[in-house]
Amino acid sequence: MAAIFYDDDADPAAVSSRKVAVIGYGSQGHAHALNLRESGVEVRVGLRESSKSRTEAQDEGLTVGTVAEVSGWADVVMMLVPDQHMADLYAAEVAPNLADGDALMFAHGFNIHFDEITPEPGLDVLMVAPKGPGHLVRRTYTEGSGVPCLLAIHQDATGGAHALGLAYAWGIGGTRAGVLETTFREETETDLFGEQVILCGGLSALVKASFETLVEAGYAPESAYFETLHELKLIVDLMYEGGLSWMRYSVSDTAEWGDYSTGPRIITDETRRVMQDVLADIRSGRFAREWMAEARAGAPELLRRRAAERSHQVEQVGAGLRELMPFLTPKTPSD
Repeated sequence: MAAIFYDDDADPAAVSSRKVAVIGYGSQGHAHALNLRESGVEVRVGLRESSKSRTEAQDEGLTVGTVAEVSGWADVVMMLVPDQHMADLYAAEVAPNLADGDALMFAHGFNIHFDEITPEPGLDVLMVAPKGPGHLVRRTYTEGSGVPCLLAIHQDATGGAHALGLAYAWGIGGTRAGVLETTFREETETDLFGEQVILCGGLSALVKASFETLVEAGYAPESAYFETLHELKLIVDLMYEGGLSWMRYSVSDTAEWGDYSTGPRIITDETRRVMQDVLADIRSGRFAREWMAEARAGAPELLRRRAAERSHQVEQVGAGLRELMPFLTPKTPSD
């Protein structure tokens, strides 16, 4: 059983006595910076001069500087920029401004595990990874609770990395919900596998395939949308609250029997073999190499696929239906 830590296990002084630079002000960055500040931590935000987030952070009363400036000022640097941009930014603006005894932190292990970043041996290198999006990290903190976090230590040059990690998690609200100890390897590989096989890749493909099956069989696209996408939230919420058993208890007996009788016909032995192949690609670094090569080429295939997916019929039908739902604030992505 992995160790789990809570508020009483953290020493807030381990982070409140430090100067923390949060690099990036996106989903996670804004939540970390604001939560830390409200926990009494001295924090500054590092952004490029041209960043659109600069005004937003300043409007919140945060001190903003360039990445190099705040990295030189801080003795704890949390990297919260996209994986594909992190290594170049670190090499150019962060690494030259760090000193032995400083701490380098991450919320995802990708760049450390796949050797995109190789920190100097005199640094503490650790990860505090909230298991939820930034807006949830922020909202739950303001409500007096928090989002569970993962904690991993890659280098403990000072002997204080673990205490700092727990204190940082306390500062963003994570110890209120529980902090699970893991490793950079485990977090990275399981996170990528979950994203690809179920949370993003598998789920998106299943939604589209089931929607297309119903529409091609002559059913109204609107009915297909409700059955294959809209109701997902209801089912996932039940799973979130009480696992698969609570979901099955809460749905009809007919739905439960369909779960048992049809689920294994969808997830076959062949599907499981593909899952094993996906995991092998992640563990070998093949996925990371392909993704970083794509990103460094300007991400042409990512952009092509993004545009194609946004024009899929399930997206067009869903956009129209969501406009008719007064209980929703429709969201649209921006480039």
